This record gives sequence, structure tokens and C-alpha cells, in this order.
Amino acid sequence: MAIYDSNLERRRLLRYLGVGLGIGAVGTAGWYARHFLSPSQSQLIEFTAPTSYDLGDSDWGYLTKDTGLKVRFTDNGNDVGPVLARMKTGTMANDFDVQGLQGGAEGELVKAGVLLPWDVSSIPNWGSVWESVKQIPYTMVNGQRYSIPIALNADSIIYLPDEVKKVSGYESGVIDSYAAVFDPKFAGRTSMEDAWMNSAIFTAMYLKAHGASIRDPGNLTPTELKEVMTFLIDKKRAGQFRRFWSGWEQGVQLFKSGEVALMTGWEPIVKALQAAQINALYAVPKEGYEGWTNTLVLQAGAKIHGRIAEAHKFVNWLLDGYYGCELIKLRGYVVPSDKTIPFAKNSTVFDANNIAGTVERVLGKLKGPIFWQNVRPNEFKLYDEWWDKLRNA
Repeated sequence: MAIYDSNLERRRLLRYLGVGLGIGAVGTAGWYARHFLSPSQSQLIEFTAPTSYDLGDSDWGYLTKDTGLKVRFTDNGNDVGPVLARMKTGTMANDFDVQGLQGGAEGELVKAGVLLPWDVSSIPNWGSVWESVKQIPYTMVNGQRYSIPIALNADSIIYLPDEVKKVSGYESGVIDSYAAVFDPKFAGRTSMEDAWMNSAIFTAMYLKAHGASIRDPGNLTPTELKEVMTFLIDKKRAGQFRRFWSGWEQGVQLFKSGEVALMTGWEPIVKALQAAQINALYAVPKEGYEGWTNTLVLQAGAKIHGRIAEAHKFVNWLLDGYYGCELIKLRGYVVPSDKTIPFAKNSTVFDANNIAGTVERVLGKLKGPIFWQNVRPNEFKLYDEWWDKLRNA
């Protein structure tokens, strides 16, 4: 059975919405270039990441124009497990200077000795990074900064107000709490994603806000995890959930078919529903949002290739405004830098209103309670075991 990859599904959904990746056979081309072409060693950055980080050859030209650096981009496949295996037992850590990863795997890679800490004093634009983002727990290991968030958003609840208002106590048609997902009044008409990396944290956030002794919903202890998963299993057995969805098409179809009135999920699904002329909204829950990040790590390869200074220069440029504008235009992702909006306003290339609106919406989410998705919590193997129990309950 194929393993369901929640973050890969996010990328597929962005393609459906017309937020194109503009990528060809990046992995093959990157491999060929690394093995058969002769780069200008000092000014070349070997960069591997999910394709959603890539700008394509023409737009990376702005990096060269501004800094003299060049990028050779290779798709890392995005799936955390295979990436970590290649980093720890293969040559991936030595082959590349900078890598983009889903947030949470930093500690494991530092323990394996394949990462170098960033020197933020060598990144002048570090001062423009949003303060709340600098505090994301997994970006620091042993008191040193090992990752820099470069793209992020925050998730909550998708709901149909016209259906919600038919339920006693919800006549306003507004959902503002995860309590509705677990409310017996919606039994059989709610859903969550079939992925612990999202659904376990949503549940933990709800329980924490309602009295459970949970420190970090994104990194549960065995005792906390047992409480969260027992709660979910009990709710499933009681018939609370129509089903656990996997793949954004299935999530969208649950609404289109009228099977559900609300579910936890990603903001782009709302846009897909609205594009289909369905009145769907995205909740602002009083318990807060689940934040997620893509982060940049400095690899052992940067030292081997003598490119540590160039890697810092590269990251500084990513935070300088152009990359943030282009990433919103291409993917709808936000770079957490105060440089993005001013760059858009001073540009004739970007829609400044769209850029500002996107940045301000995400920044607004971060001003309230937020708990960060962690793709590699300390007890991730135990998470897998509990999720299998839930599926079989």
C-alpha cells in the first residue's frame, strides 16, 4: 500500500488551483548537471528541496544579477523518511550546500552530524524575519540555529455555513472552535485528515485549550499522545467522523456530495470549493492555528565545497523581497520577511495588492495562538503505532 503524503497532496492541490510549479524534469536535470558539467565552484549553490521552492532557470537569473551567485536546483522528493535516510546513510548531505525540508527533522539531522549551524549575523536580512517565526522550537538545536523558515502558512477548519446554521446552537453559521469537529450534534458529518502530522496536533490543540495537560501539541509525550489518540478513537467508535480523508480531492468531494458540514484541513481546499461555486469558509478558531513551515538547513556539503559564506549570501537574498513575491505568485506560499510587501510596492512586475493581502492574512494568523506542525516528533514511531490503532478501531 502506498504511503499517504500529506504535504505532497498540498502541492498537487496548488497545481489544481492554477498555482503552477513551472518545473520540468528537475531531478534528472540536476543529477546530470552535477555529474557531467563543470560549475564555477565558488559562486554556485547546490540547492535541493521540494519543487515548490524552485523558481526555474529564468527567475533564478535575478539571484545572479543581484549577487553573482548561481543555483543548481534538484528536487529532493519532499517525503521526509527517504530524505532523512539519504542524508544519514547516503551522500546527500555532502552533495548539496543548502536543503529545504519540512520543519521538524532538524534535531535528528544534527544528531547524525550532517548539518552546520547558521550564523545569522552573516544574514543581514535576518532582522526582517518575523519574530514569532524565529521562536519556532525545532529551528533551534542545542541553543544553535539549524534551520531558517522560508515558507509557511497556518491551517484550521473548513466549513459550510449554510449547513452549519441548520444545527441547534450554531444558527449563526459561524464555526470558531475545534469543539464543533467533535460535537455530537455534527456526528457523522465531520472529518479529519488521515495523517497524524495534522490531525493529532489539531486534537491536541483542542484538548489543551479545554484543560488537558499538554505542553506542546506538535511534540507529544507518550502520555499526552495516549490521551489524544484515545480521545480520537473513542470519537471514531461513537460515529463522530464520516471518514478520515486522504488526498485533497477526497476532502473536496466530501463537501460536494453533502456528506460533511465541516472538517479540519488546508486553506487552499476552501479556494477549490469556492471555485466550484460552493459557499465554504475558513474558520478563525479561538484555540489557534496549526502552523507549518518549510525550512532551510546548511549542510556539510557547504563546508566541503568551500561555500559557507555563499550559502549565507543565498539565504539573505531569499529574504530580500523578490523571492517572497515570486513564491506568492507561483505557489501562494509566504516568506516570513518584512521585505516582501515593500518590494512588491516598488515593483511593476507583481500585483502589490495581492502580495500584501496574502502576507497580511498569514501574518494575522501568527498573532494569535499557534502551534507548529512537527514532521518528526520525538515519539514519531509511537505516533505511527497509535495511528494504525485509530485506522483499525
